[in-house]
Amino acid sequence: QVQLVESGGGLVQPGGSLRLSCVAFGFMFENYGMSWVRQAPGKGLEWVSFITFGGGATDHADPVKGRFTISRDNAKNTLYLEMNSLKPEDTAVYYCAKDRSPFRDRYEDYDYRGQGTQVTVSS
Repeated sequence: QVQLVESGGGLVQPGGSLRLSCVAFGFMFENYGMSWVRQAPGKGLEWVSFITFGGGATDHADPVKGRFTISRDNAKNTLYLEMNSLKPEDTAVYYCAKDRSPFRDRYEDYDYRGQGTQVTVSS
């Protein structure tokens, strides 16, 4: 059974930093690309960042490029999102998401996501 467990969210001031983590269970983590997606209050889900199964390539949505960095540790079945220079518009619930198919080299869609962790950017 696939399970994704996020942690690391919280309240941070504008300009601050947070590091999110996601531990994966129930599938061959090292075979799947992974993403972070987010949902701001009153809005739909938005894709944020993607990393290939081996971690050799990443991609980020334009609003977070240069500020967010996605990474993974396949030995620990763990996905990370380093968020710097946070803005109020980054306020959202952040979810990690498993690619629908293995060994893809770019984000297309996902089939599972976790319960999410709340990130609030406010002074």
